[in-house]
Amino acid sequence: MTLAGQVGNVVKPVVRWGLLHGLPRAALLAAARRGDLQARLFAGSGTESTAELAGLFAEIRGRGPLHKGAFSYLTASHATVREVLTSNDFRSGIAPDSNRLPGRLADWSAAEFIHPVAPPSLLVTEPPDHTRYRRLVTRVFTVRAVENLRGRVAEIANGLLDAIDPTGPADLVETYCSLLPVTVIAEILGVPPQDREQVLRLGSAAAPSLDMGLPWRQFRAVEAALTAFDTWLARHLDHLRDQPGEDLLSQLVAAREDGVGLDDLELRATAGLVLAAGFETTVNLLGNGVALLHDHPDQLEVLAGDPACWPNAVDEILRLDPPVLLTGRTCRQDTEVAGVPVAKGALVTTILAAANRDPAVFTDPARFDVRRDNAREHISFSSGRHYCLGAALARMEGEVGLRTLFDRYPHLRRLPGATRRSTRILRGFERLPVRLGG
Repeated sequence: MTLAGQVGNVVKPVVRWGLLHGLPRAALLAAARRGDLQARLFAGSGTESTAELAGLFAEIRGRGPLHKGAFSYLTASHATVREVLTSNDFRSGIAPDSNRLPGRLADWSAAEFIHPVAPPSLLVTEPPDHTRYRRLVTRVFTVRAVENLRGRVAEIANGLLDAIDPTGPADLVETYCSLLPVTVIAEILGVPPQDREQVLRLGSAAAPSLDMGLPWRQFRAVEAALTAFDTWLARHLDHLRDQPGEDLLSQLVAAREDGVGLDDLELRATAGLVLAAGFETTVNLLGNGVALLHDHPDQLEVLAGDPACWPNAVDEILRLDPPVLLTGRTCRQDTEVAGVPVAKGALVTTILAAANRDPAVFTDPARFDVRRDNAREHISFSSGRHYCLGAALARMEGEVGLRTLFDRYPHLRRLPGATRRSTRILRGFERLPVRLGG
């Protein structure tokens, strides 16, 4: 390697951190001290519960359907969030201007490993590429395909519960909420059993990659996890090329559209995102659901008396304590949203968790009600062309996982010591100590 290459390997991570985290972090903290609502949303510890953020959501909503924050527009309005997410006037993610110095620095310092919020990730690509990638993976997540997995998910759930001593304390995130979805998605994607613990560990370590303003040490740990995950994924895909199975990743490797398949980078980005997204958010859904149901025994009684309410209960959990706090969009051309002019290049932060508590849509929105008649109107899976590919799978895993747990252990009790994840975008529990029996 040349001297210039060696210097680049040292300098590029510093530049990436400065552009994506260091400078934004300093600006956010300064704006938060001035009381800016957007900065206050990002500058917290990340461990606040969604209920604890409800007051801030209300403040943002009180500024109108589209509020101009220090760094972007903000919306806590259900109607406005849906309008932005479904509009062709906006694209996903943040697109730096390559004609300006920050954009040129971002291009020069871009990481070589796959990143969930860098092209060609499904999260930040747009048609026609997004359409092509999405079409290749959609068929495995159809409602029919997911329902065919229901029996297997129940079998996995019961097996995991069999392994937990019901008389002693257990961290339900470690022993159940994380292992159920990672086992399911690993089977769908052909990940061998001996690799699943590593995939879970790397996925959890990389989860803060969606956040902005990471400290340097955490940033480096996240990049190390993403690099290790990328290396593992490349090796796994090579194995599937040599020995394909019936799993989705084998199908992606072989898939062709008009004779053209995904190139190596597209394949790793698409496969990596489907794999990580297939368990990261569902871990949060299960943990958040356990906490809500435990803390509302009256709603557990409703479910015990009317099990047909379980699917709706999962949607109510998704509404009240969603696994994802927010998402962002960049304006592609001068437009208007909720009567407010928005210029090309402007950013809009759509706060999904706040939209789910909009009193214009949900009566008494802070109340947990498994019989809520419009619980399914939540926007926790986003909307429009970036609607979550795995929504049907997540709903089914949430229903089977939570129902199996509470059917077997209706007197489950939370123990002291629960902690929430420090990630700001992904919302859930890091630890959830319980005693199953008694």
